[in-house]
Amino acid sequence: MAQQATPVRGARLGRALGPRPGAVGGVVLLLPGGGPVSGRRPSPLVAAASVRALGRRLGRAGRAGGTAVHVVHYRYRGWNGDEAHPARDAAWAADEAVRRYGDVPVCLAGLGMGGRAALHAGGHEAVTSVLALAPWLPGEDANVPPEPVKQLTGRQVLIVHGTRDTRTDPELSFRLAARAKKANRDVCRFEVHADGHGLRQYRDEVLALCEDFVMGALFGRALSRPLRDALAAPPPLGLRMPLASGFGSSLRR
Repeated sequence: MAQQATPVRGARLGRALGPRPGAVGGVVLLLPGGGPVSGRRPSPLVAAASVRALGRRLGRAGRAGGTAVHVVHYRYRGWNGDEAHPARDAAWAADEAVRRYGDVPVCLAGLGMGGRAALHAGGHEAVTSVLALAPWLPGEDANVPPEPVKQLTGRQVLIVHGTRDTRTDPELSFRLAARAKKANRDVCRFEVHADGHGLRQYRDEVLALCEDFVMGALFGRALSRPLRDALAAPPPLGLRMPLASGFGSSLRR
């Protein structure tokens, strides 16, 4: 496949949290949050901190299957309009994963603005699944084209959003999921009631749900009943699935 050129102001992958390259059977690319507009380079420490718990959880859960987990360090902190820098960096990171590890399935897992980047870059041919946590999406405007969803066809997609998120609008992620579901049946969305942007109040449940989804998407591990039900249910049921307190207690590490 044609490789994308590494940006002059290079995006890069953080140190792998999983096994050595020779054992890799799947890759998770973690996409941190950011802001709407910024030409500054993000702090690697701050970026890694925002997705560290998820990365550690997935690295441990996928050790037997050979999961390599990397944080993607963007060139710029901002989305920056039509430049969509984080989405371009996510696509470059998927190319880089293929270069390093060969023909293995890739999951894009993003938080906030990183969730939007994961959704945009989900059409990369190596990507088989997309996880978007509290994705930052632009408000609906007649002068702005809607967020693309056709690139998600053939991918497994999970969106998770807190109902009390005041930084990113959960209703916008629901509307995007509804449009994506029309093009791709393998889309579901969970609502974390009374939780905010950081999804901290039900952190263990959210991490367990992410593990369940990603291990199933990368390695065919059997999904839990709630995830199976959410994927099978017609809209809006499968797109407003409540995340139950105590979900995944038997999976916690």
